[in-house]
Amino acid sequence: MTTQEVANRFYELAQEGKFDEILSTLFSKDAKSIEPQVGPFQSVEGLDAIVEKGKVFNSQIEEMHGGFTNPPIVAGNFFACTMGMDVTMKGHPRMNMEEVAVYEVKDGKIISEQFFF
Repeated sequence: MTTQEVANRFYELAQEGKFDEILSTLFSKDAKSIEPQVGPFQSVEGLDAIVEKGKVFNSQIEEMHGGFTNPPIVAGNFFACTMGMDVTMKGHPRMNMEEVAVYEVKDGKIISEQFFF
């Protein structure tokens, strides 16, 4: 798939809330996930580590009130989406979280994701 095709499929699956399918079908097994230094999560390498990081994040959610992923912008081997959620995390008040997520594509698979918030 081209970068545009990966981005389109990513967006389609995100609209359906199928983030597990995004990981299992669009990510390379060697993908990297890069987090901001100030965030609560560490950067990780490998699809298994990315999946585990997602499980840890989801385990901290008390209630999901809503979320969004905006259409991707594609440039070369990269695409970016703005994303957000209205969420109550365990032990915290309800909050809105927003980020820009940048994905790099090589050979039809996402090889890195980086989050800015």
